[in-house]
Amino acid sequence: MSRRFPLLLGAALATASLGVVPAAHAAPAPAPAPAPASAPPVAATGQGGQPFASYWYPGTIVNWDPATDPDARFNRSRVPLQPRTGDPALRANPNARTGEGKIASLVSFGPTSDNPSQGSADPNYYAFGYWQYVDKLVFWGGSAGEGLILAPNPTVIDAAHRNGVKVYGTVFFPPGAYGGQIQWVRDFVQKSGSRYPVADKLVQAAQYYGFDGWFINQETGGGDSALAGELRNLMQYTKAQSGTEFMWYDAMTTSGAVNWQNALTSANSPFLQDGPKRTSDSMFLNFDWSASGLDSSRTLARQLGRSEYDLYSGIDTEANGYNTGVDWNTLFPPGKPHTTSLGLYRPEWTWKSATDRADFYAKDARYWVGAANDPSRIDLSSSWPGLAGYVAESSPITAKPFVTNFDTGQGDFFNAGGTRVATGGWNNLSLQDVPPTYRWVVDSAGSRLTPSVDFTDAYQGGSSLRLTGTLDAANTVRLYQTELPVASSTKLDLVVKTPAAGPTRLKAAVAFTDAPNSFTTIDVGADSGTGWERHTLDLSPYAGRTIAQIALRVDGSDPAYDLRVGQVALYDGAVETPAAPGGLTVLGASDVTPGSSQSLRLSWTAAPGGNVHHYEVYRRNADGTRTFLGATPNDAYFVGRLDRAGGESATTIDVEAVSTTYGRSGAASTSVSWTGTPPTARNLALNRAATASGRCNADEGPAKAVNGSVSGGTGDKWCTLTSAKWLEVDLGSAKQLSRFVVKHASAGGESASYNTRDFSIQVRSSTSDPWTTVAGVTGNTAGTTTHAVNTTARYVRLVVTKPTQTTDPAARIYEFEAWGT
Repeated sequence: MSRRFPLLLGAALATASLGVVPAAHAAPAPAPAPAPASAPPVAATGQGGQPFASYWYPGTIVNWDPATDPDARFNRSRVPLQPRTGDPALRANPNARTGEGKIASLVSFGPTSDNPSQGSADPNYYAFGYWQYVDKLVFWGGSAGEGLILAPNPTVIDAAHRNGVKVYGTVFFPPGAYGGQIQWVRDFVQKSGSRYPVADKLVQAAQYYGFDGWFINQETGGGDSALAGELRNLMQYTKAQSGTEFMWYDAMTTSGAVNWQNALTSANSPFLQDGPKRTSDSMFLNFDWSASGLDSSRTLARQLGRSEYDLYSGIDTEANGYNTGVDWNTLFPPGKPHTTSLGLYRPEWTWKSATDRADFYAKDARYWVGAANDPSRIDLSSSWPGLAGYVAESSPITAKPFVTNFDTGQGDFFNAGGTRVATGGWNNLSLQDVPPTYRWVVDSAGSRLTPSVDFTDAYQGGSSLRLTGTLDAANTVRLYQTELPVASSTKLDLVVKTPAAGPTRLKAAVAFTDAPNSFTTIDVGADSGTGWERHTLDLSPYAGRTIAQIALRVDGSDPAYDLRVGQVALYDGAVETPAAPGGLTVLGASDVTPGSSQSLRLSWTAAPGGNVHHYEVYRRNADGTRTFLGATPNDAYFVGRLDRAGGESATTIDVEAVSTTYGRSGAASTSVSWTGTPPTARNLALNRAATASGRCNADEGPAKAVNGSVSGGTGDKWCTLTSAKWLEVDLGSAKQLSRFVVKHASAGGESASYNTRDFSIQVRSSTSDPWTTVAGVTGNTAGTTTHAVNTTARYVRLVVTKPTQTTDPAARIYEFEAWGT
C-alpha cells in the first residue's frame, strides 16, 4: 500500500460546507387527540436560528459550558449504547469470524462548521446502513481554520448507539504545512495543579452529548519527548476518572517527532499501554503496514497484556473506495485467526462518488457485502470481496419491544402510521431503524425474490422493505439475528401492503435458540385491500423459548410477486400509549421571510415512563388537520421553517410522544404569533424541499438550486448527468405564481456554452395530478431567463431536454425561482 499524507487531506476536505438549509415539510395529517390549552403566542425573537454541532480549539473548549451554550441541548443524544449479540452459528458467511478482528470506521458526515445538529431538508446524505459490521465509528473532521476538537452530531450517535456501535469525536492537530501549530498541542496538555482542564472538558462533552470517546490524531511537528509524555499522561488521567475512551493514531512517537510506524513498535506502544497503565483503548495503525509489521504488532500487543484486536490496521478508501488495493490475506489469513482489527478511512466514498441514491445504495452494498449484494455469497478471490466475508454480523436486538419500519433515516416524504404527513426530502439518522442483519440473504430452491429498500412508500418514515420477483418456489428472506425471549403475551405484528386484495402468500418465520437454523412459520393470511394492513400473530405457543432469527417466508406461485413490509414489531401485551410531554416552550424564533415564515427552537419536558422512542412536531391548520414539522428522540428540536397560512395571527404547535411500540400520546401545545403582512411577491421556492433526477457530485444536489445563492463557486449549483433531467420543488401548499426565474451556468460564473439550451417548466397542485407545462424554451443562450405565468400550484418542475450549447451532457442550474404570493 502507498501512504498518502496520512489523515490530513480528508480532514481538510471535510470542512467543505454541504450548503443545506433545514426546512419544514408541509402536508396535512389527521387531527390530534384533544390537547391542553395553548400557551400565549410567542413572537419572533431573533434567537431561533439553526443549531450546529460543536467544535473547539484547546483554548476555547476550556470555557465551554452546556448551560450557557444555546446550541448544546440540540446536540444531545438520547439513545443509550445497546448491547449486542453475535452467534457464530448464525453468521451469514462461513469465512467470517466473531470475537476476532473488528472494524473501526472513520467517517466525515459533514463539514466541521455549519453542520446541522438534527438533520436537514436535504435527502442527499450518507445514511449509513451496515452498522452490524462496525465496532467503533469516529466522527471525522477538524481543521486549523475552524476548530481542532469536533463532537459528533446527535443524529449519528443515536443511530450508532441503537445498533450497539460506539462513537468517538475527533481531536485533530494538523501538520504545520496545513496550519498546525505546536502551541495548540501544548495548550491541549496544559495543567492546572493536578488537573488537565482540556481533558476535563473532553469528558464533560462526551458525557453531556452522550458519546463514548475521542480519536486523537496528533500530526503537528515540533514536539519533544516531554510533550509526548504529557499527551500520554492526559489520556491516563482521563481514563482514571471516567469511562471516556481513546483511540490513538499512529503518528507522534515517544520522542515527540511525527514518524508513522505503520505498526505497533516500541516507539509508539506507550500510547497504547504504558507499563501497567492503559493509555488508550485502541490504536489506528497507519496505512503502510506489512505482513511482518502486523505479525510483530500482534506479538508486542500480547507482550503488553493487550489484544491484537485493539490494533486497527488502516486502509484508505477516500479516493477509490472498493477499488483500493488491500492485502486481505495479511489482515485476515485464510484458516488462521485474524492478525489485527481493520480501520476504515472514509468509507463514505460510496456516497461521495455516487450519482444518485440508487447508485449510493448499490456502491455501499458492494463495499460491505460484496458484488452479489448477499453476505452469504461472497467471492473471496475478488480484489474487494466485501467486508462481510471476514467480520461476522452483530445484532443489538436483545430486548423487547423490537420494532422496525425499515426507515433508513432519509427520504423524499414522511409517513406516520401509513398516512403521508410530509412531502419533500429530509435526512435525520436519529429516526433510522436498526437495519436488517442480513442484507440480503434469500434461500430458495427456485428463483430468488429480490429484497430492497423502497423509497416510494412507507408505513412510518421514508422507506419500507419491498420483495419483488418471480415466485416459483418457497423463499426464506432472513432479516434479523435476535436474542428475544417469548412470553405468554408476546405478539408479532407485520404491517404489509399488496397491489391487490387477496392472499399475501407471506408467512412470518422465527427460529429459536435451541434450533437456530430451523424456522417455524406462521401464516400472515390475506389482505382485504391495497392499503397498509396490520396482521397480529400470537406467539404464546412458543412461550419459554428464545427467538434467534426473524425471517419472512413466501410460498406459492406468482410471475410478478410484489409486496411491501412497512413494519415488523415484536412486543409483549398491548401497544403502549405513552404519557404526553409537557412544558412545550419556544426558546426562540427568527424570521426566514419577514411576515411569512420563521425558524423555531423548541423545548419540552420529556414524557414520564421511559417508553418513548421519539417525539413528533406538528403545526395545527385552520381546518383541524395538522402538518408535520419534524421528529427527534431529544427534548428539544429545531424547526427550520414554519410557514404562515394566509393572514393568520398565530400558529399552534403540537408535540406528541411516540412509544417504543409506536403508540401515540396526546399533545403538548404552544402558540407562535405573526406580525406584519406577507410580501406581495417573493421567491416561494427559496429553501424549499427539492428533489431531482440525480446529481453529478454528492455536493451538487437539488438543494443548491433553491438556496438563494449563485456566488458560492462552481459547486453552488444543481448538476446532473442522468438521461432524464428534472428538478422538482415542493412549495408546501398551493400558491399563486406570477413568474419563474432560472439561473443557468454563466449566472454562476461558468462558461456561457454550458447555459441550458432547451427546457420546460411544469406545475401541478397534488401528486396525483398530471404535470402541466407553463413555459417551454428552445434555443436559449442567456445566463438568466424569466418566464411570466399566471397559475396556481404546489409542485413546480424544471425539465431539461438539451443541457448545453454543445455536446456536453451535464445540466447546470444555479437557481430555480418560483415567484408569487
